[in-house]
Amino acid sequence: MTTDIQKFLKKIEAENVKFIRLQFTDIQGLPKNVSIPAIQAEKALTDGIWFDGSSIEGFARIEESDMLLKPDLATYAVLPWRPGEGKVARFICDIQTYGNKPFEGDPRNVLRRTIAEAAKMGFTFNTGPELEFFLFRMIDGVPTTEFEDRGAYFDLAPTDAAEDVRRDVVLALSDMGFEIEASHHEVADSQHEIDFKYGDVLTTADRVITFKFAAKSIALQYGMHASFMAKPIAGINGSGMHTHGSLSKNGKNAFYDPNAELQLSDTAMYYIGGLLKHAKAITRVANPTINSYKRLVPGYEAPCYISWSAANRSALIRVPAARGNSTRAELRSPDPMCNPYLTFACMLAAGLDGVKNKIMPPDMTNSNIYHMDAKLRKKLRIDMLPGSLAESNAALLRDDVLCDTLGVHVVDNLSRIAEMETDAFRLTVHPWELDRYLATY
Repeated sequence: MTTDIQKFLKKIEAENVKFIRLQFTDIQGLPKNVSIPAIQAEKALTDGIWFDGSSIEGFARIEESDMLLKPDLATYAVLPWRPGEGKVARFICDIQTYGNKPFEGDPRNVLRRTIAEAAKMGFTFNTGPELEFFLFRMIDGVPTTEFEDRGAYFDLAPTDAAEDVRRDVVLALSDMGFEIEASHHEVADSQHEIDFKYGDVLTTADRVITFKFAAKSIALQYGMHASFMAKPIAGINGSGMHTHGSLSKNGKNAFYDPNAELQLSDTAMYYIGGLLKHAKAITRVANPTINSYKRLVPGYEAPCYISWSAANRSALIRVPAARGNSTRAELRSPDPMCNPYLTFACMLAAGLDGVKNKIMPPDMTNSNIYHMDAKLRKKLRIDMLPGSLAESNAALLRDDVLCDTLGVHVVDNLSRIAEMETDAFRLTVHPWELDRYLATY
């Protein structure tokens, strides 16, 4: 037993932890866990815990289902919203197969592989996501789409009835080591946003999963449902997960060049060029459901045109005004339903492809693209993101760089899921169809 493990075992005992959740995510980014009593902590931290991978979406066939959860010691945290008596802690785990081999279908492993590729080029990747979500009422224990408040952008209580929920989420995340930068009401009724400080991409992906889990758990205590669905209600803004990204080299921001145009280095420009080149394929993982494409439409602040700008929020990629160590590029298309490990891996792989092949982006688009007609967009060579899950999945299958990044196992399962979702949606008779056709025909 290593000294580090001994320290954690003492820490678990000193903090009166009674249960430990060994957490991981499936291919769709849904959190899963195996709960063990604290007495099993030594076994978990030394040998790992075996589980049945055939029961997890996109993991393994039943004949090769035994998988090992290996806790990442750096992710230990006590869950602050659990009762003080009999505390619950968690470790985020990597998944291995026989012989201590990383499982190719583990989203965290996909991101680790991509991080290793960046490291070979001397880069580290930092991300800062902005997660939006709705707080809806629970009625008889069932989530609804009834608004909990009628607040607007940056409103304060008492207009914002969910202020206490946001406060408790912020406090809980702070206790778990997050550095919260902002918390506010968003544009739509019952819509909220909590932003935490950027960090290395693996830590940030872990925190996205933790954030969603914490928000849902705490909202439930107030009789509310925290929904990260991209477009739960038609006619109002959906929820996005704008993600700021930057590459660093030798401890310095590689996007900043004080002598370059816009003070953006060649590396920054190539990174943007790579994101734009692979934007359609990235959409499959950044916008992973049928519902995601109800958000990517003109008029609701969500991007649907493949372009970039230093200010224009109708563009897919925006470069915020901050420079120096804060120089970054914001990809505005991801939504909070995505698997952050796969989404960040694809963003990084696309950016690295841009750097390797010196892919310069087209000219910036400074005009509001939503106000352009199709003829002008064609003249300016502004293409559109995929309009459906089927379309984005086809784009992913054509993209060799991102297919290599994700690996055969993940790509095959993403494709299978997209086909199943598309068929299920196509075969369902929706209320809109009944309203439109039943009485007439």
